[in-house]
Amino acid sequence: MAFAEYAHYDALGLAALVAKGHVTPLELAEEAIARIERHNPTLNAVIYKMYDQGRETAKRLATESAGPFRGVPFLLKDILGNYAGVPTAAGARLMVDMPAAQDDTLVARFKAAGLVTLGKTNVPEFGLLPTTESVLYGPCHNPWNLQHSTGGSSGGSAAAVAAGIVPVAHANDGGGSIRIPASCCGLVGLKPTRGRNPLGPMLGDIMNGLICEHVVSRSVRDTAALLDCTHGPEPGDPYAAQPPLRPYLEEVSAPAEQLRIAFTTQTAAGIKLHPECVAAVERTAKLCQELGHIVEEAAPAVDQNTILQSFLSVWCSGLAMQVEAVAMLAGREVKEELFEGVSWGLYQHGRQVSAAQYLIAIAMLQIQSRIVGQFHQSYDCWLTSTLGAPPIRLGAVDLHERDPMVGLAPIFEYVPYTPLQNATGQPAISLPLHWTADGLPVGVMFTGRLGEDGLLLRLAGQLEQARPWIERKPPIWN
Repeated sequence: MAFAEYAHYDALGLAALVAKGHVTPLELAEEAIARIERHNPTLNAVIYKMYDQGRETAKRLATESAGPFRGVPFLLKDILGNYAGVPTAAGARLMVDMPAAQDDTLVARFKAAGLVTLGKTNVPEFGLLPTTESVLYGPCHNPWNLQHSTGGSSGGSAAAVAAGIVPVAHANDGGGSIRIPASCCGLVGLKPTRGRNPLGPMLGDIMNGLICEHVVSRSVRDTAALLDCTHGPEPGDPYAAQPPLRPYLEEVSAPAEQLRIAFTTQTAAGIKLHPECVAAVERTAKLCQELGHIVEEAAPAVDQNTILQSFLSVWCSGLAMQVEAVAMLAGREVKEELFEGVSWGLYQHGRQVSAAQYLIAIAMLQIQSRIVGQFHQSYDCWLTSTLGAPPIRLGAVDLHERDPMVGLAPIFEYVPYTPLQNATGQPAISLPLHWTADGLPVGVMFTGRLGEDGLLLRLAGQLEQARPWIERKPPIWN
């Protein structure tokens, strides 16, 4: 059965059609597969196809009960998201042809929710960059403008959701990798509180808690409902987020109390954002005020240079750990020719960070976290632009530059906010509330107190209702 309206539904909408018997899980899978085949030659969003596994899952779900997303097509990111028997390369030539021995806990929970996985999505090498273009996979193109970046590192997932291939897709975030692609592709992207979603069964913590797992979606309710399906610790976790007061899906439609919201249109270093980002923040601040919230211009007094240097020490150490763990466990030789220049430079930097320097970096990030925590004693949320500018053009970052400070120079001002929440552990959500005059999405980001994911979803639901975005479609669509 052809189902031309497929892409007009969010994930919960498709699941409702399955539950009512209006469409089968296999029919939805075939619709998604058809769209992958139609759009992927242009977008390069899906880099590994799992059609056989997906069809078998869809056939089984036709007669089996499952969670609230029964039969909904889904894609996994090629970083983490391990699915037994399927390779996860993280966009790196060092890691190709390494099938997972077992499902990650998160993947098991995605399966229990009823999602039907049909492939894995494009990422930058090792997930290091806020743009998705690697030597291994090639660039992923933004469906709003093919010359522009989808963001990174969950760029393939974001492109697929934005183009209507699937309504929701796996993403993870170690410095903005959920929120940056959400901003670039006009989607909802929640980085949950540290420890909200599990990293098991093999991992308990990555890079001292910088890495968080979740999804990108087109609707706030999908983001909330999937968090209901995946959150919660598993035995052996090193720490866990405090449990929610009620289901996250209920938060989306719950009345929003009056909040104290701070906003800023410049970076911690005092640099003014791109005019479109300033307009996005100011327009959203005005909307929040119209909705009855108290809105003031303010920002935490963090030291951006301290954050940058300390974050890089932890991040690069984590990269070195990953590379050397792969070499040890898989018996592979670490050769410079297997790395992009920026990745090799960051790896070399990570190898040179001593244990003492690593712990100093952690201490410096914790000091900045306390500054932010004190700021949130006065404000429920902090409103910023997700990025410092609209989506950059593909090719703006020289992947072959081996000096990471030179190679990363174009993106330091482009990504002024998102790493901070990875360091503090706080939840933050990017919402598609602005588009440029030439049609590029610009996300705005709300950061909440540690553990208050529900408050962010409540505010996001209110903003989605006040200024809906679901009917905005990119040129590459359905």
